[in-house]
Amino acid sequence: METPLKPGDWLIYKNNQLMAFAKPAGIAVQNDKTGDKSLLNLAEIYAKSKLELIHRLDRPASGIILFAKNKKALANLNKQFQDRTVQKTYLAVVKKPGPEQDGELVHFLRKNAKQNKSYICEPEAKNAQKAVLKYRLLGSSENYTLLELDLETGRHHQIRAQLGAIGFPIKGDVKYGFRRANKDRSIHLHAWKLSFRHPVSKELVTLKQPPPKDVIWDAFNDVLA
Repeated sequence: METPLKPGDWLIYKNNQLMAFAKPAGIAVQNDKTGDKSLLNLAEIYAKSKLELIHRLDRPASGIILFAKNKKALANLNKQFQDRTVQKTYLAVVKKPGPEQDGELVHFLRKNAKQNKSYICEPEAKNAQKAVLKYRLLGSSENYTLLELDLETGRHHQIRAQLGAIGFPIKGDVKYGFRRANKDRSIHLHAWKLSFRHPVSKELVTLKQPPPKDVIWDAFNDVLA
């Protein structure tokens, strides 16, 4: 089923400095080779002004995306991301049984731009980047396990590559080892929470967006309430 392109319905946060939207799965954050309308395009049409892209989220994933309304706000948020003071929390659904306990994953990744894929590599490999995330088991349904993920680094396809590397690829993510694609080509990865300092007031802002409605996500409503 095609997602109606109504960015006003996706707006979750707005002030003089920033705007945040709940990106549906299947829409690119910024323009790509498909030529499809991106979230940035649609958000600018809605805002009737230029917006600045602060961070990214894979096209088949869903969740919170934050935009800056001006260059000063962009510079401030960019520094927060660089200093790793922004807290990014994701949800991922993997096949049951999932990992046996909470843990931390540390790998080195190398991006292959032609394939739009990242590979686990040795630390000394050319262009290797350290990738660190922490995961916590939130619950299980009849067939799947729900993980909460906190990123300490923000590498290309980091969550997807790291979970695939330990044998727990995200549901629908055939690129990283899941057996079967979702019918809508989405993956069950969701940017759930985002915490940062407002660029002017310096107050802590925490955004939270529930995952999209579908049978798989809905099975975990109790643990996400």
